[in-house]
Amino acid sequence: MAQETGLLTGEWKPSGKSLVADSTAPMDRLVAESCVPNGVQSVKWRLFAELRSDVAGQVQPWLNIQASTIIPLVCQRCLLPVDTPIEVDRWFRFVADEETAEAEDDLSEEDVLALESRTDVWNLMEDELLMALPLVPMHSECPVHVPTVVMDPDFSAAEEAKPNPFAVLQRLNKGDLL
Repeated sequence: MAQETGLLTGEWKPSGKSLVADSTAPMDRLVAESCVPNGVQSVKWRLFAELRSDVAGQVQPWLNIQASTIIPLVCQRCLLPVDTPIEVDRWFRFVADEETAEAEDDLSEEDVLALESRTDVWNLMEDELLMALPLVPMHSECPVHVPTVVMDPDFSAAEEAKPNPFAVLQRLNKGDLL
């Protein structure tokens, strides 16, 4: 695909079928993140490859991965499923080998990958979708009432009723106990 500019688009369905004939990627790791069985209904994706010249005139292959899906995750407030939209739009620049990729990755804004004879874009796409998952998924407004009080009102009343252990020291300081 990197030999010339190219565009592939499609939609992955949990059945493992995609609009690309050789796509057998099950995206099991993404499906496992869902809090309900068969929670990932589909992943719409777009792959765009092109050759670009760098500042030295060297031609390098680039790949843009765009993917989007909706995955039900557990809301961290109410603990019910929350449909969470996930979108990825990421550029990758390919270099000759792993050593070059490692050396250039820290200095580059884009992700740098080693060029392999056959890059597994399906795993790469799944990796990017997994990294885009929120750390703390939540509803904007939970469908059930979630108590947000962390303290029982009776607790503070009981605390106020307790005598202050430093009251004796305060009286001693004033000379009341002498």
